[in-house]
Order: sequence, then structure tokens, then C-alpha cells
Amino acid sequence: MKKKRILLKIGSNTLTKETNHISRGKVEDIGRQIAHLSSEYEFIIVSSGAIAAAKQFVKLEHPGPEINVKQALAAIGQPHLMRIFQENFRELGLLTSQCLLSYSDFENSDAKANIKNTINVLVANDFIPIINENDTVATDEIQFGDNDKLAALTAALLEVDLLLIATNTNGIYTKESLLKNQPETIDSVDDLKNLSSEINNGKSSHGTGGMQSKIEAATIAKAAGIETWIVNGLKENFIQDALQNSVNYTKIK
Repeated sequence: MKKKRILLKIGSNTLTKETNHISRGKVEDIGRQIAHLSSEYEFIIVSSGAIAAAKQFVKLEHPGPEINVKQALAAIGQPHLMRIFQENFRELGLLTSQCLLSYSDFENSDAKANIKNTINVLVANDFIPIINENDTVATDEIQFGDNDKLAALTAALLEVDLLLIATNTNGIYTKESLLKNQPETIDSVDDLKNLSSEINNGKSSHGTGGMQSKIEAATIAKAAGIETWIVNGLKENFIQDALQNSVNYTKIK
């Protein structure tokens, strides 16, 4: 039986559990679920968190633009982030690999072919690709998207079966329910045109995306025929629960 392919996008707010450091417990929770589901699904991860990982160890000062400091923090934090994934996943019998990409890679046909071929070989040999933006040379996701758009472009390139975006809400809430302070999840969306008017685009202290960037990612995925699910990654067992439809989340068809 051919396994279904899931691209799991994990934002900084999920990885830190909305604290000031990467949560090893959350990384372990993700790895445990992937291990449990490995007979039916193959996973590709797009993970933020390099800057958050660096902030645990250093505070950089620089007279120039803040974006330069963030790039430097990403360079420091990326090895630490990968080490945390590697150590926690290895204890669960999972193998990991690192792939750093930038938007320019998706504009070059040779680069796109190389990305696809490399990741397919990794997955075929039971290595989980962990993808992040190459923040040393690119700043798009640092400034705007917390890897949401990068995840969508990668999902389309690799022709995954599902784009699963983990965030800090139970999907997209209706604006009316937020005004009443009683958040109500929009369960399913077919038409994305009017969805932007419903969203609250607040951003977490670590993430740079917000719900608008997730809508834009879902638009890219939808054009490639891929469903996007927006789920609450702060909850334990969120991947399995979403697949079993036992939690509230937003499904964008």
C-alpha cells in the first residue's frame, strides 16, 4: 500500500509552546505521533524556530537593521534546532535530515528538480526531511510568513496529499465569535475569496506569520489540488487527533 504524504508545517509558537525556548516535550510529542503513524504516512517537516533556539543562548547587538541580527540569530540557532530534533527523534527510532531552501530555488527549474529528487530519496530511505528557510541568504519568511508560504510551495512541488499547518488556535475562528470572546472554528472552507474578512491577523511573540499568511499558503496549496488543515499544534497528539477528526480544526479544500 502506498503511503500518504503529509507536509507538516510547525511554527515557532508551536515549537516553543508560547514560551521563550524550544520545547523538547513538544518535539517529542511530534516525533511520537510520526512514529505511530509511520506505517500509513510519510512525513516532510517545514519547521521554523531557529531564531527562537538562538535566543535561549545569546543576545546579539548590532547598530544596523534588525533583520541582520535576526539572520545572525538564525545562523546560530539552526544547528541547535536540528540537534533537538535529531536527539528526540532518534530516541523514537526516527532518522532526520536538514534541507535549507529559499524562494529563489522555486524559480529555477534545475533547483526545483534537485529539491524534489533529493527529498524523494531521503523519504524513500526513511529519513524525515526537516526544511527551513536559508535565512543567511534570504529574509522573506523572517519578515513575513513564518515559513507558511515556503511550506505551501514545498507541498506543491512534492505533490503531497495534505498540508498540515500547526498553529496556536483551533483553526480559523469566525470574526463574530471573536467579538463575543467565544471563539468558534470555521470547520470547512471551499471558497477562499471571502475568508480574509473573517480572520484575526494577530501574531505571536515568536512567529512572524499570523492567519493571513496561512490563508495565502492554503491558496497556493489549493491551486495544486492539495487540502490544507489548520490545527492547534499546542495540544498534545494534535496530528493523530486531526486525522481521526476528533478535534476542532479548519479544513481548506
